[in-house]
Amino acid sequence: MKINGVIFDMDGTLVDSLSFWEHLWFEIGTRYLSNPSFLPEKDDDKRVRTMIYKDAMRFIMEKYRIVEDEERFEIFSVNLITDFYKSIAKAKPGAVELLEYLKKQGIKICLASATARREIGTSLEATGLLKYFDHILSCADLGVGKEKPDVYLEALAQMGLPADNVWVVEDSYVALESAKSAGLKTVGVYDKYSYNQDRLRASADVYLGEGHTLAELTKIFE
Repeated sequence: MKINGVIFDMDGTLVDSLSFWEHLWFEIGTRYLSNPSFLPEKDDDKRVRTMIYKDAMRFIMEKYRIVEDEERFEIFSVNLITDFYKSIAKAKPGAVELLEYLKKQGIKICLASATARREIGTSLEATGLLKYFDHILSCADLGVGKEKPDVYLEALAQMGLPADNVWVVEDSYVALESAKSAGLKTVGVYDKYSYNQDRLRASADVYLGEGHTLAELTKIFE
């Protein structure tokens, strides 16, 4: 299979970090809502995961009527995710093997994440994945999340490649549907914290289900 480039998501795809949202809801419930058992509405939990992180925090503040100065709430949320990346989140099984393979083959590798650039750096440094990427993009820099294909179009521009023979690897069906609308090939990656695996599978040209690892893509990308 001819392949010129791969655009990776970070959270839930390369890094085992989607449990962060459970951690966040617990901290918000405990600190701001006097309810350690607090859980958001399911649609809200889905929505914030592909939003720009700062926008997601603003949405949460407004939706759940959190009484706090916006700047102080932002500091709280940034410190929470930074500490999570440094001490809890790890590279997913097969991530290093796949990235090593792509690097050796001279295939361009780009990261496109809804996470802010500073926290992307923290996560990639902590997991040892930073050295593999030719380009790193944050949706925050573009001002739009993965519900639109903007970040993938920008990735193609920075890689200097047409959509032909460039693949997107994601755990979110929202992101994969956007990527397909931009003409990219897609890989859906199972994560136990991701919603709607059936829709993810339907959006994927290749689907890595439960029990499969990213290393298996070395055979697909041969």
